[in-house]
Amino acid sequence: MSEFDPTQHRMVPAQRWFEDFVLGERFVIPSRTQTSAVFAAFQTASGDTHPIHYDVEYCRTRGMPDLLAHGFQTLVHTAPGAGLFPYVVEESLVGFLEQSSKFLKPVYAGDTIYPALEVIELSPGKTTGVVTLRSTVHNQRRELVLEGMQKFLVRRRPS
Repeated sequence: MSEFDPTQHRMVPAQRWFEDFVLGERFVIPSRTQTSAVFAAFQTASGDTHPIHYDVEYCRTRGMPDLLAHGFQTLVHTAPGAGLFPYVVEESLVGFLEQSSKFLKPVYAGDTIYPALEVIELSPGKTTGVVTLRSTVHNQRRELVLEGMQKFLVRRRPS
């Protein structure tokens, strides 16, 4: 048995280049239930202390069933690093260029969300190309709660 090497303890899927992507291709990100721990972690990371996100009674007096997730708390689950996308572009990724989102429906404590990324546009350049991904988040009721876009600059396959 050989000695353990932590540098070899990695997910290494086949590397992809701009030309390898196809319109409609999806990158599913694991689902996640919005627990009180997720709310607390987001509060710590963001510094947001508004009671609509952290005081159940405050929410209930305003007609909400539970804590209301901050929009960015929902958005953060579309981070490509939560799925396979950054692993398949480790060698070809130049950078993350742009992101936009629309928050379509509320997400409450206890909701389970299902993020995904889908290739919707491929804009080739001479040595790189822009891969545009549609980001979506659905809830357990199959409602679209977030829709957005992310753009990445990816190298073309070396000659």
